[in-house]
Amino acid sequence: MFSRLSYTFREMWASLRRNLTLTVAAVITSSVSLLLFGLTLLIQRGFDNQLSQWSGGVELIVYIENDASPEQIELVRGALEKTPDVIDTSKLEYLDIAQSLVEAQRLFAGDPETLQLLTEKNIPTQFKVVPTPDATPELLTQLALGFDELPKVIQVAFPSDQIEVLATLRGFIGLRLYLITGFLLLSAVLLIWNTIRTAMFARRREIEVMKLVGATNWFIRLPFMLEGLLQGLVGGVVASGAMLLFNANWTSGVKKFPSESGFGAFVVTGSYPMWIVFWIVVLGMLVGAIGSGTAASRFLDV
Repeated sequence: MFSRLSYTFREMWASLRRNLTLTVAAVITSSVSLLLFGLTLLIQRGFDNQLSQWSGGVELIVYIENDASPEQIELVRGALEKTPDVIDTSKLEYLDIAQSLVEAQRLFAGDPETLQLLTEKNIPTQFKVVPTPDATPELLTQLALGFDELPKVIQVAFPSDQIEVLATLRGFIGLRLYLITGFLLLSAVLLIWNTIRTAMFARRREIEVMKLVGATNWFIRLPFMLEGLLQGLVGGVVASGAMLLFNANWTSGVKKFPSESGFGAFVVTGSYPMWIVFWIVVLGMLVGAIGSGTAASRFLDV
């Protein structure tokens, strides 16, 4: 048993040395494709973090008509307080006419024409609402649609456009990066396939002799399959190291950005990067196994 294992690994190493150029090319291709796969997962998680930050941290503003009665205002307040799973009721704030005018002077300081149109007789009052951290964009949208139907409510404003842009950008970038990753992984499979085919062709006479003396197909095939598996494994390890290095550099760089830059949520920490490392290595081994296993089976009769 030990002699067979020794033979298998010895032949695998000899084959790697004979096809060093093809082996390096296969490892580099698999490393690049797997690195892109890992970075895609990191980018997707960054967008998820950013969307979570928007849905949990921004304020909703419920605008109410200027002539709303105290009873109608309290009706809106009561409706808001009935949704504690979406709204942080402890931070609920109502701005009356005077406070809304002060707010308008701050918001429209650079737009004097609009500011002149707002007076005590027409400016809407407003409830400022902070969603809970667990509130999703879908819940916020449903909430906005529900409060539009209440009497004297003009509209519910929240950054749905920004959230939609982030979600669209997440899908746009993610889809294209996954497609590029798929093409590169296919290239890695073909390179490993070609490496194994070349190795088997170079040793075709040895294979013929081994079959004549009774060696089984699996005994002949195993060193070549391990060769491809090792190429994929090395590619996955290299890609994992590069991905972790990139993430560490990005994290340290973002810490130097101003707090209002909006990039803080794009930092991915915790155990998630190591989870990506696990799948990169598994995928690399799978790519190597597919390429080498297919070639070893296809070109066994050389």
